[in-house]
Amino acid sequence: MPIELKMPALSPTMEEGTLAKWLVKEGDVVASGDILAEIETDKATMEFEAVDEGTIARILVAEGTDEVKVGTVIALIAGEGEDAAAPAPAASPAPAAAPAPTAPAKAPEPVAKDGGETGAGQPAKDAPASAPAPKADGGGDRVKASPLARRLAEQQGIDLGALEGSGPGGRIVKADLDGAVAGTAPKAAPAAAPAIASPATVDTDIPHEEIKLSNMRKTIARRLTEAKQTIPHIYLTVDIRLDALLKLRGELNKGIEGRGVKLSVNDMLIKALAVALIEVPECNVSISGDHLLKYSRADISVAVSIPGGLITPIVAGADGKSLSAISKEMTELAGRAKEGKLKPEEYQGGTASISNMGMFGIKAFDAVINPPQGMIMAVGAGEKRPYVIDDSLQIATVMSATGSFDHRAIDGADGARLMQAFKRLVETPLAMLA
Repeated sequence: MPIELKMPALSPTMEEGTLAKWLVKEGDVVASGDILAEIETDKATMEFEAVDEGTIARILVAEGTDEVKVGTVIALIAGEGEDAAAPAPAASPAPAAAPAPTAPAKAPEPVAKDGGETGAGQPAKDAPASAPAPKADGGGDRVKASPLARRLAEQQGIDLGALEGSGPGGRIVKADLDGAVAGTAPKAAPAAAPAIASPATVDTDIPHEEIKLSNMRKTIARRLTEAKQTIPHIYLTVDIRLDALLKLRGELNKGIEGRGVKLSVNDMLIKALAVALIEVPECNVSISGDHLLKYSRADISVAVSIPGGLITPIVAGADGKSLSAISKEMTELAGRAKEGKLKPEEYQGGTASISNMGMFGIKAFDAVINPPQGMIMAVGAGEKRPYVIDDSLQIATVMSATGSFDHRAIDGADGARLMQAFKRLVETPLAMLA
């Protein structure tokens, strides 16, 4: 039987995607690791690799097709000895299971080698045939797994027989090993979140243009609606003097000019938030079912506007990185984000987020938490304001920053301590470099 090639889930939030381009055609021979297609997810355009070898027998979904649901059969691969040119049968739903008998039936005796009658006295051709077990990828093992998954399982002592494969034809792939404990089956999938109602359609006679929502825009709408409906937000705002940070930034940029690096204010705010989260670990947390995950590293998701939406590339371990390293990493991540070339691990995860709208002149705003994170820092524009310094009214460069906190995981007092630490680090920026 041909192997069914199904639309993969290339990210945790992906429910459907666009099959942007086929890189193979019917009749092509492919091997494990070959790139078969380019698929547009809710965040990026990604390459889809083969995990089986064989011949492309049939392409069932044409390139350019939108809204292809995860799990949809998009092509068929013929194995060795199968006729790739023969039309493959259309996939049909599995028949309903027959009701279980009230009493266990006696197991049939083995069929005689010469094709005669079974020990029960019935002709062999009338004996019910049991479904054959899947053959090994090579060898006597009957578990279907990719070579990489098989090698990793052997190294980690994981029982492949206890895992359920998500690859084509039920094959176990590398992703199925993530989170699996040696000798045990992976954790059961969490219960599905309640369905979020779709926005009501609008009937209007006002002249307008109807634009189809992209996969990214639909995902943003769903996730933000879910965040506001399920996360009790608490907002805390502080005003922060930027003069010392701006002065230090100028001095540092002069010193590293020959290295081709130019620090931005945002690079320094990323560092300040990361250090503040380590100082106040009660805010570097996530809710996970009935548990609280307390992180020992600050991975900062940075909101980047791209055509058609928003994406949050992650500066991992920002608390321990130099400002120049953060600057170079952000420049590279933001560039690839706008090209749709980020890898899933580069924008999924993070322990907290920062969103800076100061470049648009926005004074202050409240940001929506990016689940499963516990907080997000919203940064406004730095502007000249009257400010009391040493009991005298002076002019200072001041910005407003608002932290949004998940009140299920973070108490108001702890959120206030984080805002206090963030303000101190920005106003005395040498402290975050120590």
